[in-house]
Amino acid sequence: MASATGIPQRVPENGLPETEPLLGRPGDAAQKVDSPLVGNLWLGTGWIAQAGIILFLALTWSAVFLNPLLPFFSPHPLLQSLGLFTLTQAILVLQPTWTPENKVVGARVHASLNLLSFLIFTAGVIIIEVNKIKSHGLHFHSAHGYLGVITAALLLVQYLFGFLMWGVPAVFGGLDNAKALWKYHRLSGYVLYLLLLATVLSSTQTDYNRNVLGIKFWSVLVAAALVVAGLYPRISLTKLGLRRSG
Repeated sequence: MASATGIPQRVPENGLPETEPLLGRPGDAAQKVDSPLVGNLWLGTGWIAQAGIILFLALTWSAVFLNPLLPFFSPHPLLQSLGLFTLTQAILVLQPTWTPENKVVGARVHASLNLLSFLIFTAGVIIIEVNKIKSHGLHFHSAHGYLGVITAALLLVQYLFGFLMWGVPAVFGGLDNAKALWKYHRLSGYVLYLLLLATVLSSTQTDYNRNVLGIKFWSVLVAAALVVAGLYPRISLTKLGLRRSG
């Protein structure tokens, strides 16, 4: 069988590729040929990441709805946490794909979920900006504010980069050139995801969280640690260009 790059890829008898995740044995985080795409969401250590992101979502939404709702603020943590949840699914669903067919389907779902997460994040940013303007508040009042702006800008670049490689490869000189850049998109995505988690952690130190929501730093840290423990061990060394496929 040929890989997506045209390089022959031998398929062992167990139906799993000879690619190896960052942690674990070959095949631990690889979608079987006849397995449904949805199973990628919890394959291998994926269930640990799901536990972490669901915990974070529950912490945020329960804290918001157990306190008085503010029309121009409460939607911000709700939307940003939902955006992070959606983005996490986008990563988890694509990670284990390895056959050309699975990669095509996975890429479409990944792109759709990425677009959805981008729209959710954008709505959250607009809400908080409207709040700042109406209340004449400072735009850079905390570390969370600075990290939020930096992360939002980098996310926009990441989304555009990924979309152009997938949807308009001619921008990079053709499909082969675009495929050669995928490893950089993946690597920057994993780094950017850590920055997103740092932004989330910094939100626990804002005045609004300390005085109103009361979400504990340690609880969000546990949730973030679970996500990292579940998502990053599934990183394919082959897809990052750190190991040749068999």
